[in-house]
Amino acid sequence: MSNFWNQILNFATTTANDVGQQLILDFGTVQADEKADGSLVTRSDQWADLEIRTRIATTFPEHGVLSEEAEHIFPNTDWCWVIDPLDGTTNFARGIPIWGVSLGLLYQGNPVFGLIHLPPLNQTFHGFWFGSSSLTGTQGAFLNGQPIHASSDALSSNHFFNLCSRSIAIAPQIPCKIRMLGMAAYNFLTVAAGATLGGVEATPKIWDIAGSWVIVKAAGAVWCPLSPEPFPLEIGRNYGTQSYPTLVVSQPELVSVFEPFIKKT
Repeated sequence: MSNFWNQILNFATTTANDVGQQLILDFGTVQADEKADGSLVTRSDQWADLEIRTRIATTFPEHGVLSEEAEHIFPNTDWCWVIDPLDGTTNFARGIPIWGVSLGLLYQGNPVFGLIHLPPLNQTFHGFWFGSSSLTGTQGAFLNGQPIHASSDALSSNHFFNLCSRSIAIAPQIPCKIRMLGMAAYNFLTVAAGATLGGVEATPKIWDIAGSWVIVKAAGAVWCPLSPEPFPLEIGRNYGTQSYPTLVVSQPELVSVFEPFIKKT
């Protein structure tokens, strides 16, 4: 399947780069509106969502799409793209350069490929992870084409742990230095890249995690769902409002260190 995976990677890379170049022109200049769930949306989110869905329909007409801004019901297709056209909208609207374009590809409801492009940081993460599926190919996680792996460092007070705004109450208990990045996927990607030992997101949606899930797994980090495991996704189910609280850590030994603090919130 090497030719197929090359096509997937090339398509995702080109699409994310092209969309990212346009979003850079709007960065820090657009008006954000509040959605029903309290999150923000801009015309840039909506344009990027339509652009990505259009490209998928043209290049992979047999593939389904699940997206933050338009398509919330999981389709009856073997292959489905899950897209977050602009992860980190609040950062984007306020001129903070931590935001990106997230693409995940699912096979029979399970993520097998992810690519997340952060234009202001000139960083592109991607990964392949096939799990127990029958798919074959080279697995791994990469940043700008170079392999990455979760940290094997022992826990210390000089290491980092990422919180989201809804988990800040546990900050005094965490035995690391705390960071808040404002982008769910990037929270987890820093663990995959070995920059942090862990991170938690209290309310991520499926489009926040589909792409990063693959990269985290492929990098050897531990994905620890704090609610029922989302995958495989269910045909016909509406994923528009469902949140999936998640802890990611660099090593299995750290689950028992951080999970008790997080479960108190």
